Amino acid sequence: MIQVDISASKRDSFGKCAMRRLRVSGNTPAVLYGNGKDVMALQLETTPFLKSLFQISRKNAIVNLSISGDDTPRHVMMKEIQTDPVDDSLIHADFFEINLQQPKAFTVPIEFVGTAKGTDLGGDLVIHNASIQIEGLPLDVPDTVSVDITDLAIGDSITYSAIGLSDNLKMVSDATALCVEVVVTVATAAAE
Repeated sequence: MIQVDISASKRDSFGKCAMRRLRVSGNTPAVLYGNGKDVMALQLETTPFLKSLFQISRKNAIVNLSISGDDTPRHVMMKEIQTDPVDDSLIHADFFEINLQQPKAFTVPIEFVGTAKGTDLGGDLVIHNASIQIEGLPLDVPDTVSVDITDLAIGDSITYSAIGLSDNLKMVSDATALCVEVVVTVATAAAE
């Protein structure tokens, strides 16, 4: 799983006017909660925070959040990012603290590798599920799961049960559900 370092400082100002001043000064308000601890109000420098967001956009990622005044970084995940609907600027961020030693379920994208031989013979590749639910320790969960589709002929399919996972991971998705298949196209069926 991707890991990113982000720095923050504690925030003691609240309310609309204070948040507006904070944003104008180049900072983004945020909150940290979870793991049985009290909610903590934070602020982050917007420019470095945006760069970090581009690295982890739409991915499972562990954020090592260094808070000024704390000795050890907190391991968190992005829970929500609020943006302005007009100019797409950052309004607020929510971080959720997690325990790296406790298993958790994650949705992991499936990467389909190769070209199915059935598509070369006139079939259509139909992707039913492009992600899989996996449970495991956060640092053991992969960024993507690769599935080789090169041997798929017309009429062949791959279910979740065919996806190989390491022993320290558990599949949460229904093992009988279809991931991908090659079907006969209407044009190919009409030609026969």
